Amino acid sequence: MKRLPTAARIFPFLLAAASAAAPAPYPPFSIRNSETRILPRSANGRQYQLSVALPGSYATQPNRRYPVLYVTDAYWDFPTVQTSYANLAYDRAVPEFIIVGIGYPGENLDYGKLRQWELPPVTVDKPLGESGHAAEFLAAIENEIIPFVERTYRADPSFRVMAGSSLGGLFTLYAMYTRPDLFQGYIAVSPAVAEHKEWLLGYEDAFARTGRPIKARLFVSGAENEWPWFLAGIKHYAVQLAGRHYPDFQYEYRLIDNVRHAGTKAEGYVRGMEFVFLPLAPETGPMQEHPY
Repeated sequence: MKRLPTAARIFPFLLAAASAAAPAPYPPFSIRNSETRILPRSANGRQYQLSVALPGSYATQPNRRYPVLYVTDAYWDFPTVQTSYANLAYDRAVPEFIIVGIGYPGENLDYGKLRQWELPPVTVDKPLGESGHAAEFLAAIENEIIPFVERTYRADPSFRVMAGSSLGGLFTLYAMYTRPDLFQGYIAVSPAVAEHKEWLLGYEDAFARTGRPIKARLFVSGAENEWPWFLAGIKHYAVQLAGRHYPDFQYEYRLIDNVRHAGTKAEGYVRGMEFVFLPLAPETGPMQEHPY
């Protein structure tokens, strides 16, 4: 028979008192007006989990449709994007829109390996397993994720935005040149264009030679204190893109000072949302009246 500790045997009331004094577990914090949806296994063999944040007026304006911002790496970037969006929406600097973060279901996942598999368009030189399946991921977004979102929620298919950081930013740029009509806005925060010997620059050049237009708004950022080789790739891309004159294409590049790679996300997404949603912004410029 297992013996109780001496104090508990001598003073049994201590067990009851300790049990009564133990605080009840507190509920975890959750993002208001958000929900999680797990999709059936995709045609590419992967399974995706969507983190969805609905705008404040969604429940009270049942006839209204909303633009949608899709963001990669939801397990990291969805909370950042949603919080930044809430501040911008309060200021009426952006319209209300739906946010869809794309991630994976399950616990204790190796996100590095999972994202390495499908975000880069080509094999990248890192020891994290297979990579280079961006074409399959983009097909899943176009043929499965977007249709699910647009039949499940009151999404406006006329204004979609693709966003991502690092490899997610590289994927965002790849998506723009591969399916330029799929989205109307793109946000690439510190995109990993330096990967595979700046492969994306050649891909962009090949696209430019086709003469196809890009009818969209693109925001690209870099971090001043990035790894030098990484930032060099972003700057090379920015210079190359500045020399293009795609019809109906609006582009902004911003170097965010005094931050490193992940530290650029907060401001990068804020500036990106401001730029790509500018045509739909309820108000621009200085605020005119005090709200209370």
